[in-house]
Amino acid sequence: MSQPRLRFAPSPNGLLHLGHALSALLTWDAAQKLGGTAYLRIEDIDRERCKPEFTAAIFEDLAWLGLSWPEPVLVQSERFELYAEAANRLRDMDLLYPCFCTRTEIAEKAIGTDPDGAPLYAGTCRHLSNAERIEKLERGDKVQFRLDSQAAMARTGLLTFTLVGPSILDRPQIRYARPERWGDVVLQRKDTPTSYHLSVVVDDAAQGITHVTRGKDLEAATDIHVLLQMLLATSTVCYHFHRLVLDNAGEKLSKSRKSPSLRDLRAEGWTPDDVRRAVGFH
Repeated sequence: MSQPRLRFAPSPNGLLHLGHALSALLTWDAAQKLGGTAYLRIEDIDRERCKPEFTAAIFEDLAWLGLSWPEPVLVQSERFELYAEAANRLRDMDLLYPCFCTRTEIAEKAIGTDPDGAPLYAGTCRHLSNAERIEKLERGDKVQFRLDSQAAMARTGLLTFTLVGPSILDRPQIRYARPERWGDVVLQRKDTPTSYHLSVVVDDAAQGITHVTRGKDLEAATDIHVLLQMLLATSTVCYHFHRLVLDNAGEKLSKSRKSPSLRDLRAEGWTPDDVRRAVGFH
């Protein structure tokens, strides 16, 4: 096996909190145990919510924790052309189709919920004729592009991935991926030529990532990533899903819920050792 490569890939749409600290510390610790390298990646495809000051804060917080990484750091907003190329490869396989549905229409016709609890898309626009698609595109209707999951899974067949944990050095296990749980996911959004699912698979391949450490809240998303890895003929990855840091109400820490940031804790006098103890990482 090539030298192990891991990555910590935060989005600069807010300040890092203790949950991010746990994920980062686990990633760097795993890289050390494996004799590999931990990379920092800035996942800023959401140009509306991601801000330069939050990117600067990520570098500051991680350095304060005593972590370092190879340069240059991969920044997703500089790679839209590469994500579009990957989408075009899928389009050439007849696996992408335009979707013109609004959020309200998707919710009204939903056929259940996806693993995140969002309305599961019913595949409405998959059944549009070419003439209907062309008419809507020429009219300038807002469009996003979805993966035809049934056609995609017909190409790949049964999908598996390698799971390691709770220690990164534990004997690996083989797990089955179930992308059908997600339906026809969006791979190119209305506001950007990519999505989280597409960009993360393209970047993991580009950086030669061998191991991904991520929170249990992203475990189900692995279904889609494994499917895209197979379709785009990229290298497969070993996964480790770590516990989440919860607040006093038993909810996971979140930027949107205004969980205390590392910057806040530092201003209160916390040290990096305090952070490590708080997340159970000694």
